[in-house]
Amino acid sequence: MSDHLQIKDHHREARVFARRAGVAGILILGCLSLIFVRYYRLQITEHEDYVTRSDRNRVQVQPVAPTRGLIYDRSGRLLADNRPSYTLSIVREQTTDLDTTLETLKQLVALDEQDLSAFAERQKQRRRPFEAIPLRYRLTEAEIARLAVNEYRLDGVEVSAELVRFYPYGELFAHSIGYVGRINERELAAFDEDAYARYSGTHTIGKLGIEKSYEDQLLGQVGSQQVEINARGRVLRTLDTQPPEAGQNLTLTLDAHLQQVAHEALAGRRGAVVAIDVNSGGILTLVSTPSFDPNLFVTGISYADYDALSQSRDLPLFNRSLQGQYPPGSTLKPMLGLAGLHYRIVDANSRVRDPGWYQLENDERFYRDWKKGGHGAWVNLHTAIEQSCDVYFYDLSFRMGIDRMHEFGSHFGLGNKTGIDVPNERSGIWPSRAWKRAMRGLPWFPGDSLNMGIGQGAVLTTPLQLAVMT
Repeated sequence: MSDHLQIKDHHREARVFARRAGVAGILILGCLSLIFVRYYRLQITEHEDYVTRSDRNRVQVQPVAPTRGLIYDRSGRLLADNRPSYTLSIVREQTTDLDTTLETLKQLVALDEQDLSAFAERQKQRRRPFEAIPLRYRLTEAEIARLAVNEYRLDGVEVSAELVRFYPYGELFAHSIGYVGRINERELAAFDEDAYARYSGTHTIGKLGIEKSYEDQLLGQVGSQQVEINARGRVLRTLDTQPPEAGQNLTLTLDAHLQQVAHEALAGRRGAVVAIDVNSGGILTLVSTPSFDPNLFVTGISYADYDALSQSRDLPLFNRSLQGQYPPGSTLKPMLGLAGLHYRIVDANSRVRDPGWYQLENDERFYRDWKKGGHGAWVNLHTAIEQSCDVYFYDLSFRMGIDRMHEFGSHFGLGNKTGIDVPNERSGIWPSRAWKRAMRGLPWFPGDSLNMGIGQGAVLTTPLQLAVMT
């Protein structure tokens, strides 16, 4: 009998341990085999494919925005310029946690709800992979410095210098030159592939005026650069560059000095001034007041500023020179006098009796002259134009009739757009028998001709049309 009794079976435990060690060894060998197979595929079988993928992640082709063409007046004064500005953008694919990044940025730069809302909308727009999405424009030097110090915390965040449109004359040319603004979803959806590629380097497009009409010439051609980036999305070096082609510069017929004089003459009142060079037909002045500062729209106008403009009773966004349609009144009389001579209804010596009123045969209505008592016993064409005699033109328009009035006025462009190279022009109304029948379901009456003869009734013209007519 042994000195110590033992319950533990050492031999059995040794056999169990050996069996478990064998199973573990097989599992480890299997895992090593899988790792080896995967390693073999990565290094041998799929090596070229992963090298290509790595290069794609390491090398990017980025668009380079062209410099937008400048706009000058006829004397070489700069009306639309480009000025450097710093923009804060985010590359969504390089940001692991967008919400955290935005919260961090709020501590470094001034971001309001409009900035964040606009950024959210831009994320929904069609864009290329790794395309930077603007978050804030016109960064201050202090904000740029804070972003630079905290760069290590801001994956996918970029601060880039770009040229931003600037209008040195402010509201003076707002209704003629117009402005550029951020490309919106509707405009982006209308782009074909060529247009989408052409605008890949810029975020702005001509919205109004000359900026819109000559967008193709002003825009230029986008360039590109091939850059190497690190794992945090930072550019390490530029590998290749295809420089952009700057947009064309434009020289207009507008005169900044005359524009200033016309603007000051209106002195903040509602109105429009159009002046044309009689030799060339070029527009020298195109003023509509009140106006607005187009610089507000370039990088996105604030809700408060836009509400102030759109809700103003003075309608500063309304271009009265091209879109305002007004009764021309006595400004029509010289053209109608010329029509009377053309159709030989009157001559320079033809006279009309002017008691201060005019009456049609079998009509009880009196058509009054603006001057009580009239302009003298007898009035000829010269006096009628000089003193704006209504009675003379009542008689002339009645004798001429609507058909000849409409025909002659149409030759002067009345009732039709002039074709000016500024968008949103309206055509006015130059009535005819057919127009009244179609619009009001009524025939043309002789009294309609009398009203038309003094620029009243259904006649409507734009200030630009009157300038062209005269």
